[in-house]
Amino acid sequence: MGPLLEVRDLRTHFATAEGLIRAVDGVSYDVREGEIVALVGESGCGKSVSALSIMRLIPKPPGRIVGGEVLFAGRDLLTLDDEQMRRLRGREIAMIFQEPMTSLNPVLTIGRQLTETLEVHLGLGKTEAARRAIELLGLVGIPDPERRLPQYPHQFSGGMRQRVMIAMALSCRPRLILADEPTTALDVTIQAQILELLKDLSQRFGVAMLIITHNLGVVARYADRVNVMYAGKVIERGTAREIYHDPRHPYTLGLLRSVPRLDVPRKAKLDPIEGQPPDLVRLPPGCAFAPRCKFAIPRCAHDVPPLLPVGGEHLSACWVAESLASPVVSPAT
Repeated sequence: MGPLLEVRDLRTHFATAEGLIRAVDGVSYDVREGEIVALVGESGCGKSVSALSIMRLIPKPPGRIVGGEVLFAGRDLLTLDDEQMRRLRGREIAMIFQEPMTSLNPVLTIGRQLTETLEVHLGLGKTEAARRAIELLGLVGIPDPERRLPQYPHQFSGGMRQRVMIAMALSCRPRLILADEPTTALDVTIQAQILELLKDLSQRFGVAMLIITHNLGVVARYADRVNVMYAGKVIERGTAREIYHDPRHPYTLGLLRSVPRLDVPRKAKLDPIEGQPPDLVRLPPGCAFAPRCKFAIPRCAHDVPPLLPVGGEHLSACWVAESLASPVVSPAT
């Protein structure tokens, strides 16, 4: 059986006054049934644009999907018309957006925002949809859900709003959920609760999940496989164990070394990645990471490295990948 979702050579560009931004530049990855896959990288690397491209939610203008395929259960989503995509969104593929306060409608009750999806996609009547909405709020851990149903988003805390977003995503029992930085706006203890909830629901209902994040701790504990993005491209791919214990790209290595660790002396300094992400309008001719890379060789300045196998399912887009075989202990351990 093939992957549930297969993104092939996806390209999404934005036309700006300064020039053309190649936000997603030939990205490929896949998600299997019931699997949790992570898309990791710094802000501006193209993670969220990749997910929005899958959902066909890129604002036009200035954005445009210019190439590639997005195969979901064998159908290329980029060839569907608007009505077909509307039927698919929420029903088969759902999305948890980054900031629940701006994603939820402030003038509609929580109950209405849940029941609308159930009525449109599943054809439920108002009474049955309300009953199902109460069940969903209870499922995601919101106490006294019947009382909370007529309330508005501003009456919920940040963590509770995110739970509502998860309930909305699960409402129609989709096969795939795209979670775009689902814990960014929450404090650390609530982040852990939300992530545990997502993993539990994924396992309970067999829902595949694509988690978009810059938090490597999330990846270590929850993801089965990882795609590391930089400057609009996937530059390393592998299982979570391969990425943590045997990183083969200097950028991945830099991300791991910049994470606080419990197994090193408290006074040990973090090793940050020097420099800034590249300007996507004026990318260097070779490897986009070369100006910040401690391992760069002359070839990096003019040749773009392809994504090639370095063992098993592990791939890296680096000219010196073979020389980076130095184990890194996972922060989760």
